[in-house]
Amino acid sequence: MSPKITFSVRNAGPLVALVALVVFFSLTGSNFASVANFIAIVESSAIPCIAVVGLTFVIVQGSIDLSIEGVVSLSCILTGLFVANSVNAHASLGTALILAVGSGLAVGLFNGIVYAKVKVPSLIVTLGTWFAARGLATMLFPSMQPQIKDAAFLSIALDKHLGLSGIVYCAIFIVLVGLLIEKRTTLGRVSYGIGGDENLCRLGGLHVDRMKIAVFAISGALSGVCGVLLAAQLGVGSSQAGEGLLFPSISGAVIGGTLLSGGKGGILQSLTGVLILNVIQNGLLQVGVDPLITQVVEGATIILAVIGGSWSLREKLRVAK
Repeated sequence: MSPKITFSVRNAGPLVALVALVVFFSLTGSNFASVANFIAIVESSAIPCIAVVGLTFVIVQGSIDLSIEGVVSLSCILTGLFVANSVNAHASLGTALILAVGSGLAVGLFNGIVYAKVKVPSLIVTLGTWFAARGLATMLFPSMQPQIKDAAFLSIALDKHLGLSGIVYCAIFIVLVGLLIEKRTTLGRVSYGIGGDENLCRLGGLHVDRMKIAVFAISGALSGVCGVLLAAQLGVGSSQAGEGLLFPSISGAVIGGTLLSGGKGGILQSLTGVLILNVIQNGLLQVGVDPLITQVVEGATIILAVIGGSWSLREKLRVAK
């Protein structure tokens, strides 16, 4: 069961909303339409976009991954500890990357196995690994915060090419690979089938459990990548790097049209939602709106998106399988 690309008004809604927001804030905010501000929006969206790529595969199957913030924090502190830093000047970048991304992959595999094989709801197991990973990150945090000294590694965030940092180009590459998996592989196609009717997929002889484990592994590994990139951006290994990343990831997916019920949406829709959130935040800041009011607007946007996207499915809506 492969995803169908349609151009209905309903599917185009988030994109239309994004364009409308850009036009509105361009007319009301004196600096919103500047090239520098658009670059700032793209830069701030890059890491949430990477996280939402992996999360989208999970949500499309009708599951959820709440462990993102914990995994990001763990991978960030591992990067800071094992790349050349103020505590250990002879550390290895290769070792840091393997440990950081590998930790995310390991957590993702654990989530998938416990969910698919032990039958613990994804909401519960990923909530547990969120706190476990965050706790481990805190335990690993040394008495003195490791300041990263590897110039080549820091250049990922500092050096600009055509006005954009290496983090943005990493995000673009991951998005393209994610789209390729979503549209051209068995994993991508079957994920929609699992979200639509898991029992039918099992009756058809598909390896449903393997597919579930695979998407959680992808989500965990990409969360690890987010931690690495945040370490480059912050210039330090931080055990709190992941705080605040879960909200734009899940909310962006929902606002863009990737339904929590599973089987609907996709990476492009989720990315549109992430951009909508960032445009709202940036635009309201440009026009001088109180940050507390900004949170109210974001919350209202999410509620309206959920109501609009799931209204026709309200009888069978399930947040987590």
